[in-house]
Amino acid sequence: MYDFDRILDRCGTGSLKWDRYVGRDVLPLWVADMDFAAPPAVLAALQERAAHGVFGYTHAPAELVEVILARLWERYRWRVEAEALVWLPGLVVGLNVACRAVGGEGSEVLTMTPIYPPFLSAPELSGRKRVTVPMAQHDKQWLIDFDALEKAITPATRLLLLCSPQNPTGRVFTEDELGCLADLCRRRDLVLCSDEIHCDLVLEPNREHLPTAALDADVAARTITLMAPSKTFNLPGLNCAYAIIPDAALRRRFQRAMAGIVPYVNLFGYVGALAAYRDSGDWHDALLDYLRINRTLVAESVAAMPGLRSAPGEATYLTWIDARGAGLDDPAGFFERAGVGLSDGREFGAPGFVRLNFGCPRSVLQEGLERMRKAVL
Repeated sequence: MYDFDRILDRCGTGSLKWDRYVGRDVLPLWVADMDFAAPPAVLAALQERAAHGVFGYTHAPAELVEVILARLWERYRWRVEAEALVWLPGLVVGLNVACRAVGGEGSEVLTMTPIYPPFLSAPELSGRKRVTVPMAQHDKQWLIDFDALEKAITPATRLLLLCSPQNPTGRVFTEDELGCLADLCRRRDLVLCSDEIHCDLVLEPNREHLPTAALDADVAARTITLMAPSKTFNLPGLNCAYAIIPDAALRRRFQRAMAGIVPYVNLFGYVGALAAYRDSGDWHDALLDYLRINRTLVAESVAAMPGLRSAPGEATYLTWIDARGAGLDDPAGFFERAGVGLSDGREFGAPGFVRLNFGCPRSVLQEGLERMRKAVL
C-alpha cells in the first residue's frame, strides 16, 4: 500500500542531508531525516491548503490541539490540559529555550553521553555550564549510570536534559529507570527537560514508550516535555514542535525565555502535523514494519564486519556503532572515503563511534552496508 522502496531523488532540492556530499559518490546515512515521501494524507492536506492561496499569520488549529491531547491520553493515559502546550518551530529550539528558562548565568545543566549534539551545545549557548555523565554499557545495552549522575550534581545544577527514547543509542527506558530519574530530580530539586521526539518510533514489539511526566503529578510539575511529528512522519522541514509544561510557573518562565526571539510555527507545519496525527496511522504502522526489517539488516551486517559492534536499538531509525575495535583514528572519515556518510561519534561526545540512519529505501541501505563491509575487510 505504501512504497518505501521507491527512490526519490533529493539532489537539487536544498536537502541538507544530500547536499553535504554533492558531486561525490557518497551515500548519506547520517542526519536524522528519512528518504521516504511524507504520508499521502499530509501531502493532500498541504496541497489543499496551498490552493487556498492566503498565507497569513496562523495559530494552532483547535482540532490539532484536541488530537494531540487525545493521543497523549490514548497512548500513555497522560491527561494534559490545552494550556500546557507551548508551540515551537522545532525541538532544538525547545532545548535552547529550556536552558535559558531554568537557573541563571553560570548555573549547571546536566546530561548524559552519548547524546544528540544540540544537548551539548545548548547549555553553553545559553550562558550555562554543561556537565556530562557517560552512560554505562552492560551486555551491549546502554544504561543510565545513576551513581555517576548523583555524584555530578552540585548546588549549581538546576536542569537535567534527557533524550527518551535515546538518540543515538535507541534505548527505550523502562518505567523503573524513569522512576529513578524522576526521584533523583525530586530529591535534588532539578527541572527535567525530556526530548521525546522519537516516541512514536518504538521498533521492539514488547516495549512501549512512557513519557517521564506521565509518571505522576509531582514529576509533571518539574518537567518540560518536547515532542513533534517531524521524525515519525518525516516532516522536519515543516518546523512544527511543541513543549508540554503542566506547571504554570515553569511554563511562564519558558514563555518569557521565548519572547521576542522564537518565531511562530508556520501554517504548513500546523497543517502537516494535523494530517499526520489524525489521518496517517496506517502509514505509520507500515513504516514501523519496514524499519524493523532495515534494523535487522543493519544488525546482521555490522555483526559480520571485523572490528565493529552494535546493539539493535529498541526505537528510532538510527544504529549506534562502536568502531573502536577496528583500529580507526577517524571512523566517520574512513567510511566517508569508502562512500558512506555517517554521523561522527565525536559530535555526540563519544569518539570512536558512528551513527547510521537506516530510514531509507532498502536498496540504498544494502549498498551502503556493502561499501562498509568492503572497506573493513
